[in-house]
Amino acid sequence: MHDLVRHCHGGLDPPELPQQLLRSVRRLLPVESAFFATADPETLLFTGSYAEQPLDSVAPLFLDNEFSGKDVNRFAALALSPTHVASLDAATHFDRAASGRYRDIMRPLGLGDELRAALVAGSHCWGYLCLHRADDPLGFTRAETELIASVGPHLAHALRRAILLTGSTAGAADEPGVVLLAENLSLVAVTPEAEHLLSLVEQLRPSSLPLPAPVYAVAMALRSIEQGTALPQTLPTSRVRARDGRWLTLYASRLSGPPGEQSISVVIKTAEPAATVPLLLSAYGLSPREAEVARLVLRGSSTQHISESLHISRHTVQDHLKAVFDKVGVRSRRDLVGVLLRPPAPAPGDGSTT
Repeated sequence: MHDLVRHCHGGLDPPELPQQLLRSVRRLLPVESAFFATADPETLLFTGSYAEQPLDSVAPLFLDNEFSGKDVNRFAALALSPTHVASLDAATHFDRAASGRYRDIMRPLGLGDELRAALVAGSHCWGYLCLHRADDPLGFTRAETELIASVGPHLAHALRRAILLTGSTAGAADEPGVVLLAENLSLVAVTPEAEHLLSLVEQLRPSSLPLPAPVYAVAMALRSIEQGTALPQTLPTSRVRARDGRWLTLYASRLSGPPGEQSISVVIKTAEPAATVPLLLSAYGLSPREAEVARLVLRGSSTQHISESLHISRHTVQDHLKAVFDKVGVRSRRDLVGVLLRPPAPAPGDGSTT
């Protein structure tokens, strides 16, 4: 376990993160196959995925199961639950066949019990882990469940810090792109702008899916909302860190058409800096009060105004500011604004001057 904790707090590069963490997990307990994903802590949707075989070969089935709302241990439900880790056996009271995921997907692959975890740190979910065993009556034990529960916050910390290590400068603010999907989520069309932006989305592992996981996640979230199977927090949008350091926003919407010919549009664009502030404040590990102070600083509030707004002393404001500066790694209010509200660079040829 010490090896895993060391990796989690060692600042792993994002591309290396899944392999390193899963290698450490396998030193703790035997696993037949594994799935690992990053998530938007606000919408709880996948922003990246790493699926080993044979799981990747049936990725669309797992996605459909996750958003159908008809099975146990949905990842987003675990993120919202007081207990963030659960096995299939425990959830079905050892009647695996009660789970459609087991009957329709896992059993045909020769897989049995699974152990799912929402990776939560600082009250926010940063990703998911799913461990599979072969189809044997003996599944994951209570001790193994408790073990993963104990390392879950460390795994979440690694994911939270990894998004701050991706890229070093803001990328250019390209034109928005559009991906058009059929009702069955097959690709209908994609604009050149979308192709370019999607090429910047980090793939944690080569996948059988033709498009990055967050595209399908926002589209399926939209369908689940329409079908009434979505959780209250579900929104058809997510924020993804690109390889060049910029943040991208994806948003799905329904396009009307003749019966049987409806489609889903996924717009992908460079995120406005203000849209990523809550996520960055969480990623830097700020407490709720520290985040309040930081947001007021971003609005240009003075120490006196912050003191009056939050009903705390000026001395306490300064203490919170010191903590914020230390966590973000800056030394002044100006530096803090620069880190959290750094605008994307202008796209080449947009007429901007230097």
